[in-house]
Amino acid sequence: MQAATGAPRGRRAGAGRPKTGKPNPIDVHVGSRVRLRRTLLGMSQEKLGEAIGLTFQQVQKYERGANRIGASRLFDLSRVLDVPVSFFFDDMPAEAAAARIDDDEDAAGGEERATGGYEPDPMAKRETLELVRAYYKINDPSVRKRLFELTKAVANAAVAEAAE
Repeated sequence: MQAATGAPRGRRAGAGRPKTGKPNPIDVHVGSRVRLRRTLLGMSQEKLGEAIGLTFQQVQKYERGANRIGASRLFDLSRVLDVPVSFFFDDMPAEAAAARIDDDEDAAGGEERATGGYEPDPMAKRETLELVRAYYKINDPSVRKRLFELTKAVANAAVAEAAE
């Protein structure tokens, strides 16, 4: 609902959202941690949504950081995903931790802190998670170790080639 002036009504309108329209880096980080844990458990967005009474689309928005996760919902997620609430804030990049949360009271003046080009942790990418899950499905420890050594060798060769 909007006032006659067209301005959003209510104190919470636009709270936590940088004026750029981009998600707050803290929300992005928390969402990426939800996705990380869900994927490591092999749980679909649909199953997670059902467990906490949401649609998979809402879970997607949480995981992208497009929607902020409230305290009670974060608590529900921690129970369903079997992690402490603090898990969602672990390994937070300094840029995200330093991000200022704007709300209507602060919007009237003062400088905004730039959130910079925040990029999600590469460890939270689907490809990385699928690779780790597949790796641990290899039962033979010697085969796993040889694959690990091969991967490191290929990565080191790529780094050396790029340096030339």
